[in-house]
Amino acid sequence: MDKHNHRASGPAAAAFRTEETDGIMATDYAPRTRDHGPREHRVPPVLRAPFEGRAWRELAYVVCGLPLAMVAFVLAVSTISLGAGLLVTFLGIPVLAGGLALFRGFGALERARARVLLGLDVPPPQALRKARPGAMGWIGAVLKSGVSWRHLLYGVLHMPWAVFSFSVAVVFWSYGLAALTYPLYGWAVTHADGSKGVQLYSDMDNQVYLNTPLEMALISAIGLVLVIACPWVTRALVSVDRLMVSGLLGRSALDSRVSELESDRGVVVDTAAADLRRIERDLHDGAQARLVALAMDLGLAKEKLAEDPEAAARMVDEAHGEVKVALQELRDLARGIHPAVLTDRGLDAALSAIASRCAVPVQVEVDLPARPAPAIEGIAYFTVSELLQNVSKHARATRASIEVWHTDGRLMLQVTDDGRGGASTGGGSGLAGLAERLDAVDGVLVVDSPAGGPTTVTAELPWRG
Repeated sequence: MDKHNHRASGPAAAAFRTEETDGIMATDYAPRTRDHGPREHRVPPVLRAPFEGRAWRELAYVVCGLPLAMVAFVLAVSTISLGAGLLVTFLGIPVLAGGLALFRGFGALERARARVLLGLDVPPPQALRKARPGAMGWIGAVLKSGVSWRHLLYGVLHMPWAVFSFSVAVVFWSYGLAALTYPLYGWAVTHADGSKGVQLYSDMDNQVYLNTPLEMALISAIGLVLVIACPWVTRALVSVDRLMVSGLLGRSALDSRVSELESDRGVVVDTAAADLRRIERDLHDGAQARLVALAMDLGLAKEKLAEDPEAAARMVDEAHGEVKVALQELRDLARGIHPAVLTDRGLDAALSAIASRCAVPVQVEVDLPARPAPAIEGIAYFTVSELLQNVSKHARATRASIEVWHTDGRLMLQVTDDGRGGASTGGGSGLAGLAERLDAVDGVLVVDSPAGGPTTVTAELPWRG
């Protein structure tokens, strides 16, 4: 049996999940078990669907969508034709820009409609980025924006689909409700004017009426089937609308990636600045202060060398001890920047070195086919280092373990201790900052730390070897 069968694998560590509870972000491998789950219904979903609000909201979305789609289609065709026709003059450019801006507003309306009636929350696209101020800068930004043209494309493509979905949904609901309630009004029609009932078919030779109790019951049963099927037909129709709204009126994958990279860049810059401040503080308060005191002691020893050699010798001996302490502090500081053992011998030796300095016994297991990229290797080292510091300072553990392995192009780290538990990535803790650092390089931090322990922290990083 593989010794790593218990580990998560895959690009997302096999169902990483982030859940927000009481304002605190908690991350876990699988959905948490809730004490009070959703109420169980005795009626199956298939039979319950026609009576749920979702079915009627989706129907309202389809019905309201047709007139809006007609207006948008007319505006789109008018914008394209008028703008293209006037391009021989300067007027075509502002006409196109105005039409595209109008469709950006229409897109906001459609996103709001989808959010209210379909429960689809599509984030708005990025705002226009003007290369220069003024009206010409705004016109250029609108015309260069792919978002604007995608909104215009939505206005063109949504029209035929809105006609089709409106026709199908209204026909299904109308015929279903009419057939289901036929025994009520069919009886009334038959007895009101003395006719033979509702005519189903007629030609020169034959006439078919629905007037017997059996026929009415059969039509009502067919209507019931149609009514039960109507919500699912409508749901299938609006699934296409969902795709169109998400794909054409929301942020593109490129825009989302740019926003993510901008956010990650901010995290990296803040982290680098914090590290520089830490190094400056450690130098100023540690080695620098100790070296200043050492220089003063050596100066005094030099003055006493002629008149009191024994006192001078004692001062030199004390200064020698201070030199050793200063050297050790400088080594620790250099190790905190980037340890030489990591560069020379890799993660196995570097993690064994920091494990030997931990306050509790630590078992280290590294199973890597090769060395990852230097940057990823450094992030992995400092991640484990910070997690072991938490074990030493806060966990009250008696033992810990470190496991490192490679799977599906990802570097996996797992630090486990038998301490008191209760660790989380919320509340501005050190784990929250560590999670942000990992996220800046497309990594993931997962904390499983129930009260009473044990605590397991798993980090996933890209390999980039």
